Amino acid sequence: MPERTGPGRRGRVSRPSQVVFLGFVAAALCGTGLLMLPASDAVAGSASFTDALFTAVSALCVTGLSVVETHIYWSTFGHVVILVLIQIGGLGVMTFASLVGLAVIGRFSFRSRLQAIAENRSQDLNGTPRVIAGVVRISLATEAMVALALALRFWLGYGKDPGEALWLGVFHAVSAFNNAGFSLFPRNFEDYASDPLICLPLAAAVIIGGLGFPVLIQLRRAWGKPLRWSVNTRLVLWGTLILLPAGTVFIALCEWSNPQTLGALSGPERILAAFFMSVQTRTAGFSSLDVSQMDPLSWLGMDVLMFVGAAPAGTGGGIKVTTFAVLFFAVVAEARGNPEVTALGKTLPAYTARQALVVVLVAAGLIVSATAALMAMTDYPMDRLLFETVSAFGTVGLSTGVSSALPVAGELILVVLMFTGRLGPILLASALALQERRLKYRLPEERPIIG
Repeated sequence: MPERTGPGRRGRVSRPSQVVFLGFVAAALCGTGLLMLPASDAVAGSASFTDALFTAVSALCVTGLSVVETHIYWSTFGHVVILVLIQIGGLGVMTFASLVGLAVIGRFSFRSRLQAIAENRSQDLNGTPRVIAGVVRISLATEAMVALALALRFWLGYGKDPGEALWLGVFHAVSAFNNAGFSLFPRNFEDYASDPLICLPLAAAVIIGGLGFPVLIQLRRAWGKPLRWSVNTRLVLWGTLILLPAGTVFIALCEWSNPQTLGALSGPERILAAFFMSVQTRTAGFSSLDVSQMDPLSWLGMDVLMFVGAAPAGTGGGIKVTTFAVLFFAVVAEARGNPEVTALGKTLPAYTARQALVVVLVAAGLIVSATAALMAMTDYPMDRLLFETVSAFGTVGLSTGVSSALPVAGELILVVLMFTGRLGPILLASALALQERRLKYRLPEERPIIG
């Protein structure tokens, strides 16, 4: 009989993950309640439960998908609620709760450290307060610099009042760094597609947030010393340096002559817009082009980029670039006949490839199931619905215009996908009380035919 881990082991592994899961549920319900208040509506009458729930989950899971027009549907109070949910979701619910606990009682409890470790994928129990402090410093510093750059541009370049310019800068800086994609403009950033002083600060915030806090903290401590970087940091950086240019070139080639997207811009402006859209597929969700008018081939390529997503323990979603990299190196090792998987001069543990495969299969299964369900209840073509489901699971927020026209059941499917995509299949499974087991025996080995 298999031997289950003891109570002590379960307390260290399962319970923190369950608390993270329940923490997100509680935060989503609180956000839903706040958005249902009359003060959150720009017009008379409170928002429906479905609209409020969808928006709250989208903000908390830093997705950016919306079934209503954010700029006109919600009041200033509603926008503040969305902004707070984005910040909490980006930092992490348990990280935020730990900070509150520190402010109240002046120290981190042992349980709060375990919960923060489960959420931020850290392994240093004693260094948890220092890690959380570093996360907060990086977040606020990046958001402040980007907010200042945007505010100055909106004020000096577009004649906005200083107060309005500052608010627009702060809201979009927080939304960008946390890879949320919520915008207060009617056409997102399509009106600013040719402005590098708007697009580049936003893109920088998205990239920095998408690198993941472990990578950012290590780069801050060992900048200029690549030999001291972990294999995780190097995989994230190499993946980013490959995927961003590749996405830029792909989108530019597909949309270069499309009069509804890049075709209406000059040469340099097309490159800027293609780069900006490539950055957004890292799970940010801002758009400087009308996604609904893009070529279906562009949607397919963006599906792949959104599925891969950003780095672990950051503000982005997707299966994560490290997961994709591990599977790539596993394929290379198998093709070469190597018994071990190696990456960048390091040997990867055998279970790493198995975990990566599980994450990919679970993610693909959820996306396919959700797409099939939406196809059964709507008349939209598969390419549009697949784009919406990948965007929801990857917590991206880009849309072909389908999300706002889905029935209530379809909206709830996207809510589940956003929630699952933010927490991650492995974390969600452990939150639902799956336990590790240690076997006392090994079954006879037999190899089936593969391929």
